[in-house]
Order: sequence, then C-alpha cells, then structure tokens
Amino acid sequence: MKILIIRFSSIGDIVLTTPAIRCIKQQIPACEVHFLTKSSFHTVLANNPYIDKLHFLKKPLAVTLDDLRAEHFDYVIDLHNNIRTRIIKFKLGVKSSAFDKLNFRKWLLVNLKVDIMPEKHIVDRYIETASFLGVKNDGKGLDYFLEEEHDLTVLLPQSHQQYTGLVIGAQHATKRLPTHKLIEVCQRIKSPVVLLGGKEDKERGAEIASASGVHVFNGCGKFTLDQSAFLVREAQLIITHDTGLMHIAAAFDKPITSVWGNTVPQLGMYPYKTGQLKIAEVKGLSCRPCSKIGYKKCPRGHFKCMNDQDIEAIASGF
Repeated sequence: MKILIIRFSSIGDIVLTTPAIRCIKQQIPACEVHFLTKSSFHTVLANNPYIDKLHFLKKPLAVTLDDLRAEHFDYVIDLHNNIRTRIIKFKLGVKSSAFDKLNFRKWLLVNLKVDIMPEKHIVDRYIETASFLGVKNDGKGLDYFLEEEHDLTVLLPQSHQQYTGLVIGAQHATKRLPTHKLIEVCQRIKSPVVLLGGKEDKERGAEIASASGVHVFNGCGKFTLDQSAFLVREAQLIITHDTGLMHIAAAFDKPITSVWGNTVPQLGMYPYKTGQLKIAEVKGLSCRPCSKIGYKKCPRGHFKCMNDQDIEAIASGF
C-alpha cells in the first residue's frame, strides 16, 4: 500500500503531523509513506525514518501532479485541506480523507466568543483523518529528528552551556511579547539565557540582550533550523510564544512555558504531551481571541493580552 500525506506548511504544523506519519507507517503492514510539502520545510522532515519519500510542491501545479501520478498512490491523507490539495486529490483520483479544520467553530470562538471547539488536540484530529485505514493514536507524542548531533561548545560560549532557551519570535506580532516585556523576562532570570529566533528577530534580539545583561546571549539569526532545534533539546527550560520551536520543544519533551497573546490554546495547538507545561495567558479579556492566527498589531490598540502578562510567573520556571 502506498500512501501520500499532504501538509504544505509551516514548521509547527508539520511537526504536529509527525504522530500521524509514525502511526500510519507502523500500523499498516508493508505501507510506503510519502509526504508532500514545500521545499522550504525540507529540514523538518528530511531525517524522519517513517517517511519513505519526500515530495515538494512545484510551480506550476501540473509539474507536481506529474510527479505524484508516477507514484500510483492508493490513498491520500490530506492534512492541509485547501484549494490546491483538493485539486491534487481530484486529479489523482484515488480514495482520500481530509482533515476537518473546524473553520466555522473557530469563527464562532473568534467572532462571537462561543466556544464549541472539541476538547481535543489538533494532533489527535490529524490521526483521526487516517482512522478509515484502521490507524489509531499510539500515545507516543511528537517526533523531531535532527540532521546531526552538534557541538554545544561550538555553538555557545562557555558561560552559556546550561541555559534557558527564550524563543522571541512568532509569525504575527500579536503572538509575541513586546520587546520591553521580553527584556523584563530576561532581567528576572538570573541564570544564562539564550535567545532563539530567525534572521528577522536578530535586531530585536540584540536590543533585548543589550538591555538585559551579559547573562543573555543573542542567538537569533545565528543558527540553522537544525542547530536551533538542537539548542532547544539541550536547554534546561524553554520559554516560547506559539511558534514552531514550541512544538519542537514538545517533541523533545522539554519543560515549556508557553506564552499566548491574541490566540488561545482552545484552538487546539498547545504543546502536545509534555511532562512539564505552564500556559501563560491573560484570561477574562472580552476581545480575546481576536484571531485564529494573528495580526501585525492589536486591533484595539491596548494589546492587553501581552501587556498584562504576569512576567514574574513567566520568568520563574517550574
């Protein structure tokens, strides 16, 4: 049996598909698992032993379809469920199952503050998409496989070999603590802190490190995704917004303080199956959640969901 799993993006969402990948591979005898994603996310899945072959979305879509037709798949498990994946499934003409995004329920929660979201993590719902094949959740959590074992003494100064990892980025500004709040977090932590983020976070990371003290090392923009994942694995604690490295931390079962702004854990994408988890959020705000994703700035201007966070609780660890 040959099965194609589809999830185009992003880092966190792809990491959240890994239990479904593993369960399909391990529970269906002689199953060959293929995965279709964007080439920019190659690193996330390149070393996953449960994937037999990776495919990458190409332009025009007809080129991707030619590649996929040549594989003669038996089933398609669509974990993205958008217009392109529907076209792919239609053109391939094989039996398929699509992930239910629960968009109407999310709309009710965001716009009317009516919460009828299932008390079920998105990982469990991903796996249910393959239940027609007899696949069940094995309860083993997320997977993340590094490209290589890195040398901590090469990546970080000697003073920061034991550290708290602080992930300062997130795709949308309303999912991130303001810079002055991140500085306050760092100032309250007296032990070494390593700031983690992409190139887009480098300047902000430098500002935070400069204002916080020598115990804070700015690693933003200095590491590959694989190196950043390694640093997440080696950290004593991860403090993070709702972002890809949060889910990588969960895959390594790290103690996590997860900070939530305009979005809420009820949307089903909180850290999955972690032994130590602290959710930091401002409850009781009539405007929250204001989006299922995020904005460039607070629609109401006050940004209370982040400005009113308990910084001492975020910095205190477990």
